[in-house]
Amino acid sequence: MCTLSQIPFSNLKLGSVTLKNLSSLGYETMTPSQAQSLPHILKGKDVIAQGKTGSGKTAAFGLGILEKLNVKRFRVQTLVLCPTRELADQVAKEIRRLARATHNIKVLTLCGGTPFGPQIGSLEHGAHIIVGTPGRVEEHLRKGSLKLADLCTFVLDEADRMLDMGFQASLDAIIEYLPEQRQTMLFSATYPGQIQDIARRIMIDPLVIKSAATHDNDSIEQIFFKISDKSDATAPRLTALCLLLLEYRPDSALVFCNTRRETQEVADQLCAKGFSALALHGELEQRDRDQTLVRFTNKSASILVATDVAARGLDIEALDAVINYQLARETEVHVHRIGRTGRAGSKGLACTLYSDKENYKLGKLAEYLQQDIVTASLPALGLLKTPPYKPPMLTLQIDGGKKQKVRPGDILGALTGEGGIAGSEVGKISVLDNWAYVAVKREVSQSALTKLGQGQLKGRSFRVRSIGD
Repeated sequence: MCTLSQIPFSNLKLGSVTLKNLSSLGYETMTPSQAQSLPHILKGKDVIAQGKTGSGKTAAFGLGILEKLNVKRFRVQTLVLCPTRELADQVAKEIRRLARATHNIKVLTLCGGTPFGPQIGSLEHGAHIIVGTPGRVEEHLRKGSLKLADLCTFVLDEADRMLDMGFQASLDAIIEYLPEQRQTMLFSATYPGQIQDIARRIMIDPLVIKSAATHDNDSIEQIFFKISDKSDATAPRLTALCLLLLEYRPDSALVFCNTRRETQEVADQLCAKGFSALALHGELEQRDRDQTLVRFTNKSASILVATDVAARGLDIEALDAVINYQLARETEVHVHRIGRTGRAGSKGLACTLYSDKENYKLGKLAEYLQQDIVTASLPALGLLKTPPYKPPMLTLQIDGGKKQKVRPGDILGALTGEGGIAGSEVGKISVLDNWAYVAVKREVSQSALTKLGQGQLKGRSFRVRSIGD
């Protein structure tokens, strides 16, 4: 008898082409969340799924979307709403992977922070599936460039954070354009009252699925450190954070703060002390946000200081550590934060700083986790004399991107050509509309900069410079 974590996808009523593609992607057995939801999704039932990041929700609703899709009918049949552009891009990419064995399925992203005009042109050429952010989707609906008369599936992904980011009015406006006859799926890490109100309004007898919120203690080491917020304390919060970074030296650490202002202040203070730190919050311009995410995910910046809202939807494969600069305001958010490390079979570290003022929240968290919270001692202050460590990679920015027909292969070829660096010394390559980023190992960064600066891409010379060091 199979457990929920051992049920193969072949148990589902999926086409042979889909099953073969799933196997080629390495999807053999379902996650518990998928095993609970997919049979009902495939039957067309409305579903509410609450669970942590990494539960396989995108594949769950993606398969439901694709099984229902009529490829020959070149109309918008599915709308997926996401809170951020990064998550929308990630979801669209996953749907395309799931659909790659079926010809002519068009998935289009509609997000803010990118030009409006080209999106109108893409919509005029038609699409089957739209993945977008609420503000931009609402704008297209209002201007008539997006029509949903043929829609049969509506997905709200990370619905709680859409509300946190102030998208309630946009969601309400979009819902007015939806046909009454449709399947609706709602995915949310938490399930606050506002989400319940939306579900009651837009869903019909939904199946509610809750994934286990706790984590395997074997995969995540969770440590709590008590600090003093008094100005004359020997280990105030920032000092404690520096001590933990110097002790554990994570290549990638996500530091959570509760406010935008504190996020920027902590990142600036870490940089002043010599750490490689970046801030991620809602006040960043889109270009700065893109650059920040590129540098953190390609390992050329070790520390990302973020708010909960800004960090949602980040696609980070291997996160060494999560550090809570303060306890989260809600216990569920704490669990969601630490669930970003220790994924995909790797070991993770979750450190939490707290003061006497937060004892009440600590008690609530202990009750929620159903475990005693043991406080550890901070590393000795003498560790502060250790020089801050540098990330393993450095980012080079090229002032040419998709619109200049630059491709990742062109950049890799230019770097590793005659007299160049080894392919193993090249990291992640990200090509955006008008610029591109490539990570290279720090010790060969000057050689790489010279090689790209003196060479050509697509028969053209582009300005190249290192950033953030």
